[in-house]
Amino acid sequence: MMIDWPLFALFTATAFAAGSTGAFFSPGTWYDNLSKPVWTPPNWLFPLAWFVLYLSMAYAATRVAISGHPEVIYALAIWGLQIVFNTLWSPVFFGLHRLGPALVVLFGMWASVLAMTVSFWRIDLTAGLLVAPYVVWTSYAFALNFSIWRRNPYAAEMAGA
Repeated sequence: MMIDWPLFALFTATAFAAGSTGAFFSPGTWYDNLSKPVWTPPNWLFPLAWFVLYLSMAYAATRVAISGHPEVIYALAIWGLQIVFNTLWSPVFFGLHRLGPALVVLFGMWASVLAMTVSFWRIDLTAGLLVAPYVVWTSYAFALNFSIWRRNPYAAEMAGA
Protein backbone atom coordinates (compact mmCIF):
# COMPACT_ATOMS: atom_id res chain seq x y z
CA MET A 1 0.00 0.00 0.00
CA MET A 2 1.41 3.37 -1.04
CA ILE A 3 1.13 5.94 1.72
CA ASP A 4 -0.31 9.38 1.06
CA TRP A 5 2.34 11.46 2.87
CA PRO A 6 0.43 14.77 2.92
CA LEU A 7 -2.56 12.96 4.44
CA PHE A 8 -0.29 11.25 6.97
CA ALA A 9 1.14 14.68 7.84
CA LEU A 10 -2.40 16.02 8.37
CA PHE A 11 -3.37 13.15 10.68
CA THR A 12 -0.05 13.48 12.51
CA ALA A 13 -0.51 17.24 12.98
CA THR A 14 -4.04 16.65 14.26
CA ALA A 15 -2.90 14.01 16.74
CA PHE A 16 -0.04 16.11 18.05
CA ALA A 17 -2.29 19.18 18.26
CA ALA A 18 -4.57 17.15 20.53
CA GLY A 19 -1.54 16.12 22.55
CA SER A 20 -0.37 19.69 22.89
CA THR A 21 -2.97 20.25 25.60
CA GLY A 22 -0.66 18.20 27.80
CA ALA A 23 1.98 20.91 27.36
CA PHE A 24 -0.48 23.66 28.26
CA PHE A 25 -1.80 21.76 31.26
CA SER A 26 1.25 19.97 32.62
CA PRO A 27 1.19 17.86 35.80
CA GLY A 28 3.14 20.24 38.05
CA THR A 29 3.34 20.14 41.82
CA TRP A 30 -0.41 19.52 42.23
CA TYR A 31 -0.04 16.16 40.49
CA ASP A 32 3.20 15.41 42.32
CA ASN A 33 1.39 15.86 45.65
CA LEU A 34 -1.50 13.52 44.82
CA SER A 35 -1.62 10.06 46.33
CA LYS A 36 -0.94 7.63 43.48
CA PRO A 37 -0.74 3.84 43.31
CA VAL A 38 2.66 2.18 43.24
CA TRP A 39 2.03 1.12 39.63
CA THR A 40 1.99 4.74 38.43
CA PRO A 41 4.57 5.06 35.66
CA PRO A 42 7.34 7.65 35.93
CA ASN A 43 6.47 11.05 34.45
CA TRP A 44 9.01 10.71 31.63
CA LEU A 45 7.13 7.69 30.23
CA PHE A 46 3.93 9.59 29.38
CA PRO A 47 5.30 11.82 26.58
CA LEU A 48 7.25 8.90 25.11
CA ALA A 49 4.18 6.64 25.08
CA TRP A 50 2.00 9.37 23.58
CA PHE A 51 4.58 10.12 20.88
CA VAL A 52 4.45 6.50 19.73
CA LEU A 53 0.66 6.31 20.04
CA TYR A 54 0.11 9.53 18.06
CA LEU A 55 2.35 8.37 15.22
CA SER A 56 0.66 4.96 15.18
CA MET A 57 -2.86 6.36 15.16
CA ALA A 58 -1.95 8.83 12.40
CA TYR A 59 -0.41 6.13 10.23
CA ALA A 60 -3.34 3.79 10.88
CA ALA A 61 -5.85 6.52 10.00
CA THR A 62 -3.95 7.22 6.79
CA ARG A 63 -4.07 3.56 5.81
CA VAL A 64 -7.80 3.46 6.49
CA ALA A 65 -8.43 6.73 4.63
CA ILE A 66 -6.77 5.49 1.44
CA SER A 67 -8.18 1.96 1.62
CA GLY A 68 -11.24 2.65 -0.51
CA HIS A 69 -13.35 0.61 1.91
CA PRO A 70 -17.04 1.63 2.06
CA GLU A 71 -16.89 2.13 5.85
CA VAL A 72 -14.00 4.63 5.77
CA ILE A 73 -16.20 7.63 6.64
CA TYR A 74 -17.46 5.93 9.81
CA ALA A 75 -14.03 4.76 10.90
CA LEU A 76 -12.55 8.23 10.44
CA ALA A 77 -15.49 9.82 12.25
CA ILE A 78 -14.71 7.57 15.21
CA TRP A 79 -11.04 8.56 14.89
CA GLY A 80 -12.17 12.18 15.14
CA LEU A 81 -14.30 11.44 18.19
CA GLN A 82 -11.45 9.77 20.06
CA ILE A 83 -9.15 12.70 19.26
CA VAL A 84 -11.74 15.09 20.76
CA PHE A 85 -11.80 13.09 24.00
CA ASN A 86 -8.01 12.91 23.88
CA THR A 87 -7.84 16.70 23.58
CA LEU A 88 -10.22 17.25 26.52
CA TRP A 89 -8.64 15.01 29.12
CA SER A 90 -5.54 17.06 30.07
CA PRO A 91 -7.46 20.34 30.53
CA VAL A 92 -10.04 18.61 32.74
CA PHE A 93 -7.55 16.58 34.79
CA PHE A 94 -4.51 18.87 34.98
CA GLY A 95 -6.14 22.22 34.21
CA LEU A 96 -9.35 22.05 36.23
CA HIS A 97 -8.07 19.43 38.70
CA ARG A 98 -11.36 17.55 38.36
CA LEU A 99 -10.56 13.88 38.69
CA GLY A 100 -14.14 12.59 38.46
CA PRO A 101 -15.06 14.50 35.30
CA ALA A 102 -11.67 13.53 33.83
CA LEU A 103 -12.65 9.91 34.45
CA VAL A 104 -15.86 10.47 32.45
CA VAL A 105 -13.83 11.99 29.60
CA LEU A 106 -11.42 9.07 29.77
CA PHE A 107 -14.27 6.58 29.59
CA GLY A 108 -15.49 8.32 26.43
CA MET A 109 -11.97 8.17 25.08
CA TRP A 110 -11.63 4.47 25.92
CA ALA A 111 -14.97 3.60 24.32
CA SER A 112 -14.19 5.57 21.16
CA VAL A 113 -10.66 4.12 20.95
CA LEU A 114 -12.10 0.62 21.25
CA ALA A 115 -14.69 1.39 18.55
CA MET A 116 -11.97 2.90 16.35
CA THR A 117 -9.80 -0.19 16.77
CA VAL A 118 -12.64 -2.51 15.79
CA SER A 119 -13.58 -0.39 12.77
CA PHE A 120 -9.95 -0.03 11.66
CA TRP A 121 -9.44 -3.78 12.09
CA ARG A 122 -12.40 -4.49 9.80
CA ILE A 123 -11.00 -2.18 7.13
CA ASP A 124 -7.26 -2.84 7.36
CA LEU A 125 -5.67 -5.45 9.62
CA THR A 126 -2.42 -3.48 9.92
CA ALA A 127 -4.31 -0.34 10.94
CA GLY A 128 -6.20 -2.30 13.57
CA LEU A 129 -2.98 -3.75 14.94
CA LEU A 130 -1.37 -0.30 15.00
CA VAL A 131 -4.07 1.15 17.26
CA ALA A 132 -4.55 -1.92 19.48
CA PRO A 133 -1.87 -0.70 21.95
CA TYR A 134 -3.93 2.50 22.31
CA VAL A 135 -6.78 0.40 23.77
CA VAL A 136 -4.33 -1.08 26.27
CA TRP A 137 -2.93 2.36 27.15
CA THR A 138 -6.36 3.96 27.64
CA SER A 139 -7.46 0.98 29.74
CA TYR A 140 -4.41 1.44 31.93
CA ALA A 141 -4.96 5.22 32.03
CA PHE A 142 -8.58 4.69 33.09
CA ALA A 143 -7.51 2.40 35.93
CA LEU A 144 -4.85 4.90 36.99
CA ASN A 145 -7.25 7.88 36.82
CA PHE A 146 -9.83 5.88 38.81
CA SER A 147 -7.29 4.96 41.49
CA ILE A 148 -6.07 8.54 41.81
CA TRP A 149 -9.67 9.80 41.99
CA ARG A 150 -10.48 7.32 44.78
CA ARG A 151 -7.31 8.18 46.75
CA ASN A 152 -7.74 11.96 46.49
CA PRO A 153 -11.32 13.02 47.27
CA TYR A 154 -10.16 16.62 47.85
CA ALA A 155 -7.87 16.95 44.85
CA ALA A 156 -9.56 20.12 43.52
CA GLU A 157 -9.25 21.78 46.92
CA MET A 158 -5.55 20.85 47.04
CA ALA A 159 -5.09 22.94 43.91
CA GLY A 160 -6.96 25.88 45.37
CA ALA A 161 -9.76 25.44 42.83
